[in-house]
Amino acid sequence: MANIQKSGNNMSNYLILGSGISALSFGALMAKSGKKVHVLEAHEYPGGYGHTFSEVGGKYKFNAQFHYVWGCGEGQLVDRVLKRLGLDIPFVHLDPDGFDHMRIPGYSLSIPTNYSELIKRLSDQFPSDSLNIKNFFDVVRSVSKGLGYVTEADTLYKMNRWSSSFQALTYYHNTLQDVFDRFNLPLPVQSLIASQWHDFLLPPQYLSFYAWVLLFDGYMHGAFYPEHHFDSVINGLVSVIRQNGGTIEFQKEVVGINVKGGQVLEILAQNPNNPHERFTYQAKEYVCNMDPKRTASMIGWNHFSKDIRKKLSYEYSPSNFMIYAAVSDLDLKELGFGKWNNFHSSELDLNKAFHKMYYEFDYSAPSFALCTPSLMTTDHSGCPEGRSLVEILTVANYEYFKRLKFTSPKDYKASKKYVMDCLLDVVEKEYIPNFRDIAPFHITGSPTTNERFCWSPEGHSYGSNLTPQNMGIGRLNYNSSLKNLYFCNASSGYAGFYGGFWTGSRLYKTLMREEI
Repeated sequence: MANIQKSGNNMSNYLILGSGISALSFGALMAKSGKKVHVLEAHEYPGGYGHTFSEVGGKYKFNAQFHYVWGCGEGQLVDRVLKRLGLDIPFVHLDPDGFDHMRIPGYSLSIPTNYSELIKRLSDQFPSDSLNIKNFFDVVRSVSKGLGYVTEADTLYKMNRWSSSFQALTYYHNTLQDVFDRFNLPLPVQSLIASQWHDFLLPPQYLSFYAWVLLFDGYMHGAFYPEHHFDSVINGLVSVIRQNGGTIEFQKEVVGINVKGGQVLEILAQNPNNPHERFTYQAKEYVCNMDPKRTASMIGWNHFSKDIRKKLSYEYSPSNFMIYAAVSDLDLKELGFGKWNNFHSSELDLNKAFHKMYYEFDYSAPSFALCTPSLMTTDHSGCPEGRSLVEILTVANYEYFKRLKFTSPKDYKASKKYVMDCLLDVVEKEYIPNFRDIAPFHITGSPTTNERFCWSPEGHSYGSNLTPQNMGIGRLNYNSSLKNLYFCNASSGYAGFYGGFWTGSRLYKTLMREEI
């Protein structure tokens, strides 16, 4: 029989279920404003996909998912939130002359944080397409401005912003591929522009043009990395909550949400390591950082309005495969690495590359991102002297790995090794010779790893899939249709580091009626 314990704390203003970045940013803002905040986290670490984990007794530290971020410059959203919280967390700029290095068969491109220079670099390689390239990026900038206006209801109707807002709305149903085709961009140009598709785990033919514009234009205004790594950000948000009277409980997995009369009455949680150890919690308001669709299933779909049930019918984003490694006795700068991320595709057609890997489980010509976090900053904590961290990411099919994991552990391990070997074959040939011989440590993570360690249903990386159907004005937001339950998650706001800060601060603004 389970031992159910009542929470010993006085009733909180806000009980937050989960500690992803959107939840921590919201919780920190609320705590700083004098509200009593209590956070429940199923994991032993805070941060969701932003958490940092250690290996080999703390010798190596890796972030679960983030490699670089945007929106952190002076006066930008992340900077404003951190300053409101009294946090001094410095960020370093990735190389403004090339924060993303793209390589596809026969072509390469370094993306600078300057549209004119980017257009020039592409036009130099493809002179006959220079006008279409320029026109494409003119639309990108206009749509980015328009999306900023559309997401702020109080500014939508200002006449001087109608032009950009209207142009943004005209691309509501478009994929990135649709817009490439509209401007007749040749395939190599498309692939160079979109080589960082691993930031979405969707190729141009499926990816929402809105989603791509928000991220691409965000990075064009500055690509950043925390000077003291991502755990400095997560730890900073946690410290604000605690220093302002809030609490965070780890290894408290929410397993029940009792609802009556259109509002939440009580939360039931358990220790994931001891399911017989259970706890109940009550609060005035509840903020759900858990996946909204999973939450609705836990509560019962009948408790939600028809409109919300429709918005909750999204499909999850694809998952990913990761290699976390360290290399020794090698200066990666001498091999051409630096303060940037590298994106490689062995296929010229990114749509084809995705289809082969995701649907056919064929990684013989892989497309992937290669990141070197230990080169982004002079803070080498989490990486011993003389060694460098390397992270490699590509897309992976959750259903494929899940089936193998539960039917044939041997085949599951063999499949992980196959993907790793295909990736490392290209890495050794094109980037780091003898990688396997000089990597004293490496581990891999599959979609089922994401599900287990990041509590993401189906191992998803970005909540709802970033297709046109899931993006735009009709997207799920904080409103759950229950009186005292608010969604605050990638699927009810936007995914990623900047998206988490935006989602959390927007809910704060809504409830407190206060601008950041």
